[in-house]
Amino acid sequence: MSQTKVEAPFVEGVGGGFKNVIINGDMQIFQRATSATTIPSSGYSTVDRFGFSEGSDGAATSELDNLSVADQATTGQTRAIELNCTTADTSIAADDRSYMFYNIEAQDCRRFLYGTSAAQTLTLSFWAKSNLTGNFPLTVKKDDNTVYYLPLSYSISSANTWEKQTITWTPTEGSTSLITASGGAINNDNGRGFQIFWGLMWGSNYTGSQSGTPTWTSTADFADSDITFVNFYSSTSNNLYITGVQLEVGDQATEFEHVSQDVELRRAQRYFYKHTDPLSSDNEPICIGAYYSSSQVNGVIHFPVTMRASPSLICTDASTHFRIYRNGTGDTADNWSAGNITRNAAEIYNNSDVSGTAGHGCTIATDDAAASISFSAEI
Repeated sequence: MSQTKVEAPFVEGVGGGFKNVIINGDMQIFQRATSATTIPSSGYSTVDRFGFSEGSDGAATSELDNLSVADQATTGQTRAIELNCTTADTSIAADDRSYMFYNIEAQDCRRFLYGTSAAQTLTLSFWAKSNLTGNFPLTVKKDDNTVYYLPLSYSISSANTWEKQTITWTPTEGSTSLITASGGAINNDNGRGFQIFWGLMWGSNYTGSQSGTPTWTSTADFADSDITFVNFYSSTSNNLYITGVQLEVGDQATEFEHVSQDVELRRAQRYFYKHTDPLSSDNEPICIGAYYSSSQVNGVIHFPVTMRASPSLICTDASTHFRIYRNGTGDTADNWSAGNITRNAAEIYNNSDVSGTAGHGCTIATDDAAASISFSAEI
């Protein structure tokens, strides 16, 4: 009898996992919003896993950009994040700052081996396009134990042209030993272990002199004051597009690791889960519930994946946004509050708008196209 040896499927990456530490680097998942949304003072507003912080006299929006066929051929991507300046700030104050950021869960940094003599060199690559040309600040920050910063930069040489950016750094940049010593360690937990900042504007309070030489430091320097950087807020004509973000171990930028849509969505849902469907109209089922008392309805929502931590409930609050169907009739509700929440499920309740019979079962649904229920466990 002949035998055929069947090889196990090969999965590219470190330790058989994903080589790209970045989730949603191809900007495919936009659970919160796809249209132009004002960058918040701090938080997430559009593309999953990439947050924003606005702290200047300027203003900007972020949104989904569907790439043209020509742009797809250049970048290998179909979507990008688009940033547009909507209010100019031409005089940068010392405490002004604005940036896009990405937070990496600490236990996903194990492959870096920070805090040991075997700490790894890392390479960040992405595609960028802007009407502006010149130097843009980019910073990496190591959290946990002693916090260390490494101010870096990238340059756009041709306006309105996609350019591949590749930035490599060693654990000993600037002839330092901070990362290879014990203070450089990143904890093996679900907290924040590493951050990347794409600077749009940094005031002098956030900069320090490094003479153009990237150097690990414990000082909160997000940009090298010896490098001249563009001011994204210099004009309301300014824009910036980014896609294809990949962070990997090694000193070379390898081909971008495309992950199937369903897998990438589930990875993103570990941090943020929108339970209501943004493509749906009103009368969308939310969950099954029951009247706990004549004036309180409870329901339970199960998450599709185990979230990073017990999340917080984010719910719209407007008149008759939700409907409760029960016993041939129904109630309307403006919003929902959070009861018991774990990493796997959440109890929601309303005890201010409803009136029914204790023990009656019900179906909870939306009653307005703008109604929304989400859960956030962002770092």
